[in-house]
Amino acid sequence: MKKGLCPCLRSRVIEFLIQSAQLLEVSPIVKYAALSLFADRFYPDLSSLEDGRGKENWLLHPIRESNLQLFALASLWVSSKIHDTPPLSVKNLKSLGKTYIKEQHYTNGDFLEAELVLMQVLEFGIGTSDIALVYVEELLVQLKVVARVGELVKFEACMDIMDLLYENEETSVLCNSPRTLATSILVVAYVITVPPQTWEFPVLPWVGRT
Repeated sequence: MKKGLCPCLRSRVIEFLIQSAQLLEVSPIVKYAALSLFADRFYPDLSSLEDGRGKENWLLHPIRESNLQLFALASLWVSSKIHDTPPLSVKNLKSLGKTYIKEQHYTNGDFLEAELVLMQVLEFGIGTSDIALVYVEELLVQLKVVARVGELVKFEACMDIMDLLYENEETSVLCNSPRTLATSILVVAYVITVPPQTWEFPVLPWVGRT
C-alpha cells in the first residue's frame, strides 16, 4: 500500500461508503457494485501509482482521507449509472459530501474529476456482473427451490455479513473469488438465521457442489 496511509484508513472509508449508500437509499446492487469498484479494485491499485501507472492528480498526490471519501461517492455514482434509472445526481452527492466530509469542500467539477480519475485507475473496466452479491442472490434462489429451509435464510443477514467483511478487509483475505465469498456468506447466514432444530438440509455439501 502507498506509503503514509494509515492501516485503519481503509476501514473508515469503507464505513463511510456503506453509510452513504444507506443515506442515499440506493439499491443493494448499487451499493455492492460500488464496494467492488472501490474496495476490491481502486483502493488496492493505489500502490501501483508510485510505479507510474497513475497520472499526477491533486486528488491522489497526496492521498487524503477526504479525497478517498470523494472517490467512494464517485464509486456509488458510477455504480448507479450502471444499475439505476435515473442515476444518483451530483447535487445529492455534493450535499452528502458537504455534510459528512469535514476536511474539504468539493464542487461539481471535483466530482466529475474524481469520476474520471477513478475510471483511469480502473482502466475503464467497470463491469459489475461478477460480484459476490449476484452470487448470493442466485444461491438463495436455488436454495429455496431445493429446500424449504431456504425461506428462513434472511437476505438482510447476508448483506450485514458482507458489510462486516468489507469493513474488516476480509473479502480479499478469506476468499479469492466472488462465488467463493458468496457461498461462505450464505453458510454463515444459514447458521445465524435458521433455528438449529430445522437444520435438516445439508447446506455445506450443497454449496460445495454449486
